[in-house]
Amino acid sequence: MSSVLNPRTPAGAYDAFLPDALVRARAQREWTPADGPLPALYLSHGAPPLFDDGPWLRELLDWAQNLPKPKAILIVSAHWEDAPLAISASAAHTPLVYDFGGFHPRYYQMRYDTPDATALAHRIAAAMPDGEPLYQHTNRGLDHGAWVPLMAMYPLADIPVLQLSMPTHDPARLLDLGRRLAGLRAEGVLVIGSGFMTHGLPFITREMLEGTVPAWSADFDHWAAEALAKGDVDELAAYATRAPGMPYAHPTPDHFLPLFITLGSADDPERAVRTTIDGFMMGFAKRSFEVA
Repeated sequence: MSSVLNPRTPAGAYDAFLPDALVRARAQREWTPADGPLPALYLSHGAPPLFDDGPWLRELLDWAQNLPKPKAILIVSAHWEDAPLAISASAAHTPLVYDFGGFHPRYYQMRYDTPDATALAHRIAAAMPDGEPLYQHTNRGLDHGAWVPLMAMYPLADIPVLQLSMPTHDPARLLDLGRRLAGLRAEGVLVIGSGFMTHGLPFITREMLEGTVPAWSADFDHWAAEALAKGDVDELAAYATRAPGMPYAHPTPDHFLPLFITLGSADDPERAVRTTIDGFMMGFAKRSFEVA
């Protein structure tokens, strides 16, 4: 873990990862209607240290490579809470949001220049009910809950991407928002909720930085895995009072709540999910999954 937190070369693992990743990305088969709807994803996104974690980078790339290449990507990140609903700028090459602090300058120079996403913006607006305001930003780019994992999954940056704000902390309302977006999956749009299965930043310790997983993180992750395997949406929605490890696992709700966008986008939110990534980073659970 020390090499991830204090790399000899900032983002050096990403530099080593990129040549093969680009070869694989160029060979990826594009989605067609014959493939049926794409799944919806919940991913634990990490932060700049993800670029120094070669195994995690490869896990994210492998996940993307196991799917057809999407026509577009819509992502709801833990780092953008805003109501009424808003979407990020749709113009090509909109600058990124570097919403983190204390890192090497290299991480503030990284680019992810995605193409124009105007068509996706129109489609999202059409999915909202009459009378539901949807604000279109003209200069807000992707925040690190979007561009960090996508640089691993789709390193060519050749897929239109938009972010949708998270307008509420109410799981039921987020499930309903996910249902509105579910139809996009049948059009080749990859719907992603981006958070972190545990995210107790105020409680991080030296032992966690050295690889120890605290009980509050392991217990919450185990509880979530069981609930997801059972399709127990009610249990997940009651996480604040029923999950072990609270409030340490989530002192704020933002990194858990995107999960409900993902589940709402599923054909059946109560069907067991397919776990794609598990394990821990700095003591936090990386559990990620997809739903059909």
